[in-house]
Amino acid sequence: MISARVPDNETERLEALRILEILDTVPEQGFDDLTLLAATICDTPISLVSLVDGDRQWFKSRRGASLEQTPREFSFCAHAILEPGRIMEVPDTAADSRFTDNPLVTGELHVRFYAGAPLVTDAGHAIGALCVLDHKPRRLEPPQRAALQALARQAAAQLKLRSLHHALQQALESARRYQTELEEYQSRLRKLNMQLHTQAITDPLTGLYNRLALTQQLNQAVARAGRTGEPLSLLLIDVDQFKAFNDSFGHLRGDEALRRIAEILYATAREADIVARYGGEEFLIILPATGSAGALALAERIRQQVQSARWSLRHLTVSIGAVTRQTADPRCSAQLLIEDADAALYRAKASGRNRVMAADPSRD
Repeated sequence: MISARVPDNETERLEALRILEILDTVPEQGFDDLTLLAATICDTPISLVSLVDGDRQWFKSRRGASLEQTPREFSFCAHAILEPGRIMEVPDTAADSRFTDNPLVTGELHVRFYAGAPLVTDAGHAIGALCVLDHKPRRLEPPQRAALQALARQAAAQLKLRSLHHALQQALESARRYQTELEEYQSRLRKLNMQLHTQAITDPLTGLYNRLALTQQLNQAVARAGRTGEPLSLLLIDVDQFKAFNDSFGHLRGDEALRRIAEILYATAREADIVARYGGEEFLIILPATGSAGALALAERIRQQVQSARWSLRHLTVSIGAVTRQTADPRCSAQLLIEDADAALYRAKASGRNRVMAADPSRD
């Protein structure tokens, strides 16, 4: 076993870790979410948020392992922090002279694969790593490496936010001020966690498909319907007078309203439908193998569900543009479908809002 050398900036690195006041703290959901995502994306049984102290590595979050800490000389992450700018990957620990007789390899944990992305502070100090481990030799695919690196950046950001929150909490002079700052901190953590999904296919605010995923899904739906000859429908949905709602109650309440509307859309849509946030306060639903009657019926159910929902601040409604096209027609495309749905939505809003309008069928 070859222990990692001490980094040249060890004094400053340990001071950066100490300032965070994170060592030996209780588990926190934000970090546990990151290890869950890392293990899921990289398809490994073990994932850890490891912080390298002077004589040990301590795990802020651990998934698939019971160890709370290990001596630093056993630490894989102590090697990873020597190169803060890149992921360290060990495809087979039994074939690597640094780790072949490491107790973490030969012992009960039986680590045969390791990949760790350093957690780097704004000042460039690598204080630990977000790592994934397996009991068999393997390699990460390029998308998995990119995702692990993105998760490590978010872990470092959460460490920074946690430290800022702790400093604010120490300085608060009243219970009201403390509660306000705590809510802001929690909100920032939630937004950071949601931003992880933008690395893949999910809108960070609503949990629905995002614009990139929508484009891919719509192109696939058009191609599939073109092969089968089945109709394809779209619903383009806009929250009525949403800017006024935001101006009156603030964006936090506005975000809550958008999330609530997203929940209604998802709950009302059918299992085969694809629900996405199109942008801002607009949503789009792809309805495979659905003719105009079915599309208009679903649109009306959505409109009624939003109208009848209980809103704590102010009543909200939606306007909906619906379009159905026979995609066997070679002129039909994803772009034309969206343009037609947008035109129908414009007519719905111009006609007084809180209503459903069908697109001009002239291109059916």
